[in-house]
Amino acid sequence: MLVLAWELQHEYSAPIVAVRVDNRLEDLRYVPDKDCFVEMVDMSSEAGIRVYARSLALVVMRAAHRVFPDRHLEIQHSLNKGFYGELLGNEPLTPEMVGRLRTVMWDIIRAAEPIDRLIVSCDEAIRILRASGQRQQANLLMYRNREPVNLYTCGGLIEVSDEILVPHTGLITTYQLEHYASGFLCRHPDFSNYSRIPVNVEQKKLGAIFRESDKWAKIVKVANVSQLNNYVESGDTGELIRIAEALHEKQIAQIADLITAQREKLRLVLIAGPSSSGKTTFAQRLKIQLRVNGLEPVTLSLDDYFHNRDKTPRDEAGNLDFEALGAIDCDLFNVQLAKLIAGEAVAIPHYDFHTGQRVDGHHVLQIRKDQPLIVEGIHGLNEELTKGIARANKYKIYISALNQLNLDLMNYIKTTDARCIRRIVRDYQFRSSDARKTLNMWPSVRRGEERWIFPFQEEADVLFNSALVYELAVLSRYAKPILGAIKQEDSVFGEAERLLTLLDYVRPLDDQEVPRNSILREFIGGSCFAKS
Repeated sequence: MLVLAWELQHEYSAPIVAVRVDNRLEDLRYVPDKDCFVEMVDMSSEAGIRVYARSLALVVMRAAHRVFPDRHLEIQHSLNKGFYGELLGNEPLTPEMVGRLRTVMWDIIRAAEPIDRLIVSCDEAIRILRASGQRQQANLLMYRNREPVNLYTCGGLIEVSDEILVPHTGLITTYQLEHYASGFLCRHPDFSNYSRIPVNVEQKKLGAIFRESDKWAKIVKVANVSQLNNYVESGDTGELIRIAEALHEKQIAQIADLITAQREKLRLVLIAGPSSSGKTTFAQRLKIQLRVNGLEPVTLSLDDYFHNRDKTPRDEAGNLDFEALGAIDCDLFNVQLAKLIAGEAVAIPHYDFHTGQRVDGHHVLQIRKDQPLIVEGIHGLNEELTKGIARANKYKIYISALNQLNLDLMNYIKTTDARCIRRIVRDYQFRSSDARKTLNMWPSVRRGEERWIFPFQEEADVLFNSALVYELAVLSRYAKPILGAIKQEDSVFGEAERLLTLLDYVRPLDDQEVPRNSILREFIGGSCFAKS
């Protein structure tokens, strides 16, 4: 395949990094043993960028192996079109140390060191990893039922990777490694522009939330999947669930206190976040906490302000784009918000999704000064949505499921994967949508998030992490049979296999002890906030 990719490269605008064989992703050294359908995967796709990013992570670990031979580097989470990592043991990295890491990385890339793939059984992989002193990875594989295992070697370094990697380090040409917080930030291109690093938008608030979540996970000793599995096998998960849920409740109560402290000026609470972040349940729980503080919040649905379908904008493919700001009648929304805040009675519209028409004057709403308006929607952080209301009268909340678990020191679980699994389960449970349909829609959902949500997340007054440290263990029970129903002839088969492999590391956990007001209930069912 490597020769074929070289011959076909001139037909592709972006570098080819992998190949899809009968809908399964393979590396460029793959040699088919029968007739098959072959498709080149380049960096203009999300799959291609994932291959590139994981290969870059291997180069970072390879360099760290040389620079810090007696210490361990951990890649902790994705951040700012890249990934963040630190040294284990609470030893902060200095700018000088990151500079040495950068220099060695460049030497490894210039040498075009081979990245060799070994396909072995779980038992053989465990033996090899233990022999090389990598106990964490070996222990993780003890829970895995899926065969075989991909081991990748590079200059004496051995790593497990279920993601396909490039065949040599010389293909990693575009990246940026810099000192950040107590560690490093390694950034890479995304599929919208494969040839350059995106503009660095400082994400101090998001980074702080990640670090806080990582710190909390380590306090309860669930910083990786192996430690979560230990909890499940010990039968001691009840306490872990209660602690995780208590943390959420405490944080929601603190947000309610911040809003209440400014009750004289704050009239509008805006809640925004990407798909499957748990916005609906969060809004209900915040409403309860505000009631505890003596306020009587009122919920206003942004969905009721959609334009009639014939005025809905279309995306680049010509499809109706309900996620675009232009799909909302912002002028009417701002006029009615201003009147409500002024204490006037307003005839609120209702949007009928079946007919694609808005019914104006559906019901009358009037609020008092002790009744802040809660508005939940993807555009909540965008000032254009509420431009008629003074910023001082608004409180903006960004919510997302910022997963804090890793598989091992190199393999971090992307927050987008955790949200995708949530959505697969929810869509199947409540929207009569199988995993194939959800996975086909996911790239479009992601493009909408990149355009309409992520650019505004740092404008929030507060960020809330809706991820629960135990949730993958519960979700796996629901998601695995749904994903397993996808056939190899389906175009999303490879993506389903990738998510199944991830979930296969996690010991399943019964949802009996998950409380009915949990954000997780929004996806698995049984929520006390569900409409009857």
